[in-house]
Amino acid sequence: MNTKKIALTQTVQKGGCAAKVAASELRRILQQVKFPTAHPALLVDGGLFDDAAIYKVSEDLALVQTLDFFTPIVDTPKLFGQIAAANALSDVYAMGGQPKTALGILAFPIATMPEEVIVDVMQGASDKIAEAEANFVGGHSIDDDTLKFGLSVTGFVHPQFIWSNAGAKAGDHLILTKPLGTGTMTAALKRQEASEDDIMEALLSMASLNNVVQFLNPLLKAHVHAATDITGFGLSGHSMQLALASQVTLKIAVDSLPVFKKTFECLEKGYLTKAHRTNAAYTEQHTDSLKIDALKKLLLHDPQTSGGLLLSVSADVSSEIVQVLKNKFPATRVIGQVIERQEKAVMFE
Repeated sequence: MNTKKIALTQTVQKGGCAAKVAASELRRILQQVKFPTAHPALLVDGGLFDDAAIYKVSEDLALVQTLDFFTPIVDTPKLFGQIAAANALSDVYAMGGQPKTALGILAFPIATMPEEVIVDVMQGASDKIAEAEANFVGGHSIDDDTLKFGLSVTGFVHPQFIWSNAGAKAGDHLILTKPLGTGTMTAALKRQEASEDDIMEALLSMASLNNVVQFLNPLLKAHVHAATDITGFGLSGHSMQLALASQVTLKIAVDSLPVFKKTFECLEKGYLTKAHRTNAAYTEQHTDSLKIDALKKLLLHDPQTSGGLLLSVSADVSSEIVQVLKNKFPATRVIGQVIERQEKAVMFE
């Protein structure tokens, strides 16, 4: 079998972060689980739906731990490996850390898919892990009906420079580092209404590392009060979680949001996922988008895979941070501000 003829997106029902369990369902499930009492050294756990856990080892070292895997979101195996790796590594960057080791998580249909496919997936991931200057140290695999791949990643961060979703302060500016629209564009790919070449702008963005920390000096890094990466719950879901965790309200200017060239075209044509609906339901109670038209609302709920970082930063250095990050992330821009808590956690205007 020629691996080039296999369109990976046609082998699964859902792809990428759009395959996540709906946020409201996940919360309901987790509320029924009795988790062990946290050790005092556990600085960040899953209680606020942060991007990763933080465990303090010493006064100047803490571990960052995360795990992420999903089904194919693109057709090319090597590109799928790159995107899956970049997406998993992103959680460490979102906490202000640097990845150090990665373990692979693989489910693979041995009987129906040639091994060349998984070789390419693993190679794509390995290349991306090497780019992050981390180490691919092993993993676990099972024989399954559909291909799934991801990473468990461990990184380091200084305890004084931890970013979480709970530190946003009134007066901060909100910065987003990547365009929105990967959900609708990859939905078009899965429906075979678009080719990978048609949406290459989005694919390259998904495969790029969110290593924002690398470009910020210690002074600028200290002015980042909160952060999260925008993935399967969309801008609406992840901004809501940050606002609730920080007990503030975010005001986001929708017309300031960066988008890919084909984002609105794909939304207009109705290339949607289940997550567009579940993200809308998840955020309805805590967000205000009454001033936004229907198409832009779809953008807010668009499930991103390996999306950008949302940063809450001191207003007096936001312009400098944007200029620094634009060298690596050209779409970086201020998209709103943080205010004292209002009736709604997020106000889209």
